[in-house]
Amino acid sequence: MVNSNYSALPLTATAIELQSAHPPPPPKSGASANGHAKLTKQDSFLGEVEDDDADATPGEHDSLPLIGDDGPAGPPEGSGVSGAVFNLATSIIGAGIMALPATMKVLGVAVGLVSILVMGVLSEVTIELLVRFAVRCRALSYGELVHRALGRPASVVAQLCIVVNNAGILVVYLIIIGDVMSGSLKHMGVMDQLVGHGEWDNRRLLILFVLVVFLAPLCALEKIDSLSLSSAASVGLAVVFVAVSCMIAAVKLVEGKLAAPRMGPDFSSRAAILDLLVVIPIMTNAYICHFNVQPIYNELKEKTPQNMYNVSRISTVLCVVVYALTAISGYLLFGDDTESDVLTNFDKDLGIKFSTVLNYIVRIGYIVHLVLVFPVVHFSLRQTVDSLVFGELAPHSRKRMLSLTVVLLALIYLGSTMIPNIWMAFKFTGATTGLALGFMFPALVALRLDKEGECLGRGERLLSLGMLGLAIVVSVVGVVGNVYSLRSKSE
Repeated sequence: MVNSNYSALPLTATAIELQSAHPPPPPKSGASANGHAKLTKQDSFLGEVEDDDADATPGEHDSLPLIGDDGPAGPPEGSGVSGAVFNLATSIIGAGIMALPATMKVLGVAVGLVSILVMGVLSEVTIELLVRFAVRCRALSYGELVHRALGRPASVVAQLCIVVNNAGILVVYLIIIGDVMSGSLKHMGVMDQLVGHGEWDNRRLLILFVLVVFLAPLCALEKIDSLSLSSAASVGLAVVFVAVSCMIAAVKLVEGKLAAPRMGPDFSSRAAILDLLVVIPIMTNAYICHFNVQPIYNELKEKTPQNMYNVSRISTVLCVVVYALTAISGYLLFGDDTESDVLTNFDKDLGIKFSTVLNYIVRIGYIVHLVLVFPVVHFSLRQTVDSLVFGELAPHSRKRMLSLTVVLLALIYLGSTMIPNIWMAFKFTGATTGLALGFMFPALVALRLDKEGECLGRGERLLSLGMLGLAIVVSVVGVVGNVYSLRSKSE
């Protein structure tokens, strides 16, 4: 006779199911009876505590993980906290780091450092808002969360912002790869320095080669947690870049070869004031990773809000440190000659020993970093385009996914041949889609879903309103400044 731990209900029961003869252990403290983690205001970024509601129905306020009704609490395979940190940090530390020294040149060291810290904190706040309300709504993606909170039209706008923002970022990556490998009118390329001028340093051919041989295979992967190892390597390469830059700056500082940096903004000319108007959106764009928050959370082994909060906090601290050191060291090294893409400054004698070797390490290492970052940003782009074109409920298709990958890579390649430099791309995406994704939509979602003050404290609600207002003002000023700057140059 086969042993069984189950006994059947009487046939008179209205529902037939199997019940275990051995009752399950009671749920752990802080968990609901259905096995889902309970989300309270203890999880909030302001640390407010929610009073237990003794009269509430059991499970009424349970926070459900971002899965379907019939799925387990988390997949047996997925990424741990460390893997998620690498994926989220990789989403943040991309090409934006290369524009930060030029941003520091405009803002000055003191104001620039404060801006880096403040934007990092605000970005962390908005990430936690997204996690909290995505869990509450059981939303699987950024677009779905906006749909639940603000309706279909707002969801379409948010998804279009992701498409424009991510496509723009990927175009910037290819522009940097082309600038560094083949050079420009002002700077020597790596290929030209290594093997001399020839057909092999043709900009478009080099970009196409990197796209087909290295980027396409990584972009063809279906799950974002498959990129954890490559993301870890990319973060490591970014740290190497920072370490080398800081070492060079420290050596030259000790030798007295560096000029004293400016501590605040320059208001001496109209051009300087225009740069100041458009540089703030570039700073806000440096932390935009919100489109990847839900995919990374969905593939955690232990999907709880607190785990994702830990992921976002560790990632933010890491990125603030990397950004601050990069901006300071780059600005100290090159001063007023700092280019919009600081990598292009590393083509000349730095005035210290082993200058040529260090230049190659910095440039080639960061090119590899961008190659490893590219597929992480592409993942959300492809997912969003798939949802817009085929609908959120369309069944998964490997063939459709590969077709979308090919089409998107082709369009991104064409874009990289048309946009002149990364400063132009960052100015406009930062003032529009970057601010919308990083600050406007998270604040609107929180304010809309918190109808009765159940999830947001008074301080959090005021902070959300403040971020929304600040984002709108910065966006308007940035766009006006960009347009005026273009008109001035054309005249």
